Amino acid sequence: MKEHFTNIDTISPPNPRENKKITQFHGYDKVDNYAWMRADNWQEVMKDPKKLPKDIKLHLDQENNYTKEMMADTEGLQYNLYEEIRSRMQEKETTVPQKNGIYSYYYSYKKNNEYPIYNRKNNKTKKKKILLDYNKISKDQAYFNIGSTTHSEDHRYITYGVDTKGSEYFDIYSYDTINNQILTEKIENSTGTALWAKDNLSFLYVKLDQNHRPDSVFYHLLGTPQKEDLMLYKEKDSGFFLSIDKTQSSKYFIISSHTHEKSEIRLINADDPLKEPILLYPREKNCLYSVEENNNELYVLTNHNNCIDFSIIKTQILPNDKKDFEVIVPHKNGRLIKNLCVFKNYIAWLEVENSLPKIIIKDLISNKNHAIAFKEEAYSLGILQGFEYETNTLRFVYSSMTTPMRIYDFDMKINKRTLIKSQKIPSGHNKSDYITKRIHAKSADGERIPISLIYHKNNKINGKSPCLLYGYGAYGISIPASFSSSRLSLVDRNFVYAVAHIRGGKDCGSAWYNDGKKENKINTFNDFICVAEYLCNENYASKGNIIAHGGSAGGMLMGAVANMAPSLFSGIIAEVPFVDVLETMLDSELPLTPPEWPEWGNPIINIDDYKIISSYSPYDNIKKQPYPHILATAGLTDPRVTYWEPAKWVAKIRSEKTNKSAIMLNVNMDSGHGGSSGRFDRIKEIALIYAFAIKAANAKTK
Repeated sequence: MKEHFTNIDTISPPNPRENKKITQFHGYDKVDNYAWMRADNWQEVMKDPKKLPKDIKLHLDQENNYTKEMMADTEGLQYNLYEEIRSRMQEKETTVPQKNGIYSYYYSYKKNNEYPIYNRKNNKTKKKKILLDYNKISKDQAYFNIGSTTHSEDHRYITYGVDTKGSEYFDIYSYDTINNQILTEKIENSTGTALWAKDNLSFLYVKLDQNHRPDSVFYHLLGTPQKEDLMLYKEKDSGFFLSIDKTQSSKYFIISSHTHEKSEIRLINADDPLKEPILLYPREKNCLYSVEENNNELYVLTNHNNCIDFSIIKTQILPNDKKDFEVIVPHKNGRLIKNLCVFKNYIAWLEVENSLPKIIIKDLISNKNHAIAFKEEAYSLGILQGFEYETNTLRFVYSSMTTPMRIYDFDMKINKRTLIKSQKIPSGHNKSDYITKRIHAKSADGERIPISLIYHKNNKINGKSPCLLYGYGAYGISIPASFSSSRLSLVDRNFVYAVAHIRGGKDCGSAWYNDGKKENKINTFNDFICVAEYLCNENYASKGNIIAHGGSAGGMLMGAVANMAPSLFSGIIAEVPFVDVLETMLDSELPLTPPEWPEWGNPIINIDDYKIISSYSPYDNIKKQPYPHILATAGLTDPRVTYWEPAKWVAKIRSEKTNKSAIMLNVNMDSGHGGSSGRFDRIKEIALIYAFAIKAANAKTK
């Protein structure tokens, strides 16, 4: 693209009013000229976007119009990108059926359909039946997000959650497979998951409070109104998330109260859901655990006793004390055990060491272990948990940056894997056309930061190619080196695509996470900058020709590096960016603020936390300097990163920058945190983002 941002001199950006608001914390004045963008009735807007104040809506519409005008010269490119990405999608698609007794359940897509169809087949007669066509159910909805779809153990009833605003307030509906009808009763303000009791007539769900926090578990009996539902557990600490699950054996419901640093679990007998929940281990600082049941014993994945990368122990459901256990898998520093699956005769877990994953299976009868791993330099591996407990089959999924997704069934009895599905790329994909590598950069304090790379084999690595560098670095979330058919549209245009496995994630174990949170948060940003510099030194990129990309907490990373090292980047893509960190952590009414204090610190009560957050919070550290071209996105009803964070951030950068860079905001007025809900509508958003990346590549700011 030759035009780049030549239209920047002819198109005027929005110029929102400044209305100075000064608040004081710990003796410090905090000034915000754009606080008015936060709607006072934001809780109402989450449920009804039409209640957004007119002046705020006008401004957001102006931002969208500006972005559309600035990107108008890429409309042809966006169309081509959309067609390319869609051509790599298997539009008529069926997921691998998951067996559960006499039936197997699966999703299917028809050509041109945005949403899946939920089906089942009889394993004996092979007869198939459509249960829920979400395309018909979603008719006339601008946004339609499907929560969990679950079935009763007798297979008669199906429950499903639906969010039609993007605010993640889910309604739960029930479908009767015998009478082929959706029942009239509805559960409102839930997290979208219902788990069935053994009686096949009742289920448990988690309800959200007025501040959008999951705080209570309710029991619902089919045929009764929601107002008669019984509360089984109430979480009184607003800093804890509440969730429900079920053991693989289906014997118990699992009620989990947890933060990023503590967890507390209660069990409820699925045969008697109204019975008092059984408390396992009380919440304790820096102690996390999850459980599975097998033969009336518990298998516990925990970091207790300084096992920061987790161990697996076995104990009784009602242990006498914390010493009453058997170590099944001992702790090993640097080998992170990520999840645990328990079957009648086997346990399996996913572990990561040296930022590479593998699956270990233990035969509980022979006590022998078997490992599943692959030989590529960087790859992604995950367990696909099924419905069945008494089974010899473990299903897992594998891909790499060059290898499309492959799903395997592994026979744990004979240690044999069988390929059951390969992701098809209808437009064609030759793995040998691409090169993937795992390299390492040295950060400011000497740590080796893993980098996953993909580029076309014909790309001459001489520093002249544009580079898209992706990063996240928060909450202990690891970014897998997995396959993406979308990113090939950049790689085929001579981009080097890189993923920086920076601190704040758990790519290299729990210590990697702890070194990138709270008082160590600066390491996350320094790591990303050092990776960018290393890519330049090794000729994978060049200074001023890197597009940085991150979303949500990764959007905070984008805001921080834009302030700290703007000359490294020609463009920054910040999807739903968490950029107003200090203000958000000071607002205890927002949905995620109390649960997030363990991650970022509590600046309300702790002056040191206030100082640390204020030292890097992207919005608070914008200064008079040149900034790269920026494309930010937002969702109007986003409960995780509220729309006003990117709106304020974009406005403030425009008011402070000293160069002629394009600072754009694209607000989805019909969605929340995840963007558009339909599979084709989402491709349009990706096409816009990639068009920006291509336009910003080699573009110089004035």
